[in-house]
Amino acid sequence: MALRILGAMNKHGQLADFLQARRGLLLPGDVGLRTYGERRRVPGLRREELAMLAGISAPYYARLEQGQSRNASPEVLDAIATALRLGESERAHLHELARTPKRGNAAPRPRPEHVTPATSALLAALEGTPAVVLGRRGDVLAWNAQGHALFAGHVDRGSPAEPGRRPNMARLVFLDAHTRELYTDWPSKARAVVGNLRLTAGRHPEDPLLAGLVGELTMRSPEFATLWADHRILACDVADYAMHHPTVGPLTVTQQTLQSPQGTGPAVVVATAAPGSPSAAALSLLAQAGGASEAVRPRRGAGSRPS
Repeated sequence: MALRILGAMNKHGQLADFLQARRGLLLPGDVGLRTYGERRRVPGLRREELAMLAGISAPYYARLEQGQSRNASPEVLDAIATALRLGESERAHLHELARTPKRGNAAPRPRPEHVTPATSALLAALEGTPAVVLGRRGDVLAWNAQGHALFAGHVDRGSPAEPGRRPNMARLVFLDAHTRELYTDWPSKARAVVGNLRLTAGRHPEDPLLAGLVGELTMRSPEFATLWADHRILACDVADYAMHHPTVGPLTVTQQTLQSPQGTGPAVVVATAAPGSPSAAALSLLAQAGGASEAVRPRRGAGSRPS
């Protein structure tokens, strides 16, 4: 499964799948095209219709969608993005997928991810505010006591020195019942997780560990398989989530993702609440309780894998 997923994650394979999936989501009526009642074999736009909307030839678009053309200009890609009604994140993802890889160099093996001294200092400065450091695949590289208590106090905190034992937020969201119940609007959180994994797959198409994670989640979660197949992309740098925490009850937090402008290195996810709000009081209670992880017996959860 992982090898098959890795093959599908080839940039041009991803490009073809992305274009086909997003074309299939658009109905003729969505873009002002009349069908005159004819029977259509597929629900979405036809290739020639999408090509017409983008102002390019149908044969050229067909080659692009089939992964046979690797030299699309930024102008053509922008025209296709506009025709597909892509958002900003999806437009950037389309350009990333269409970028021609450098020749002559084998894809480098993914480097082990670690927390830099600067990130460790930031995490220490955020003590009292829930924060977690995530690798590009959603592996928890570090978190403070409040971050652990808010997001996954029921699982072992894991060890940065043992990659195989690190919790993984994507696994937790899709495979862990506690995390599913934690988010009031779980589908919204699930879409955000899949969207971020899609962006990562576009930037790191040769990552076998990412392919393994996607293959595992596809096999074990029908919801993940469905969301992964529709290729919707939404970068969630800032998002509000209503939660129902087993220790402090209902609260709404703003999750902000802090990352380098290049999108490299771990990301720091911080959870805050409006000052003076009941949610802020709940976070304060969580901090005063020393993480409150004793409220639920720690155990190995769905977010980690044995090494």
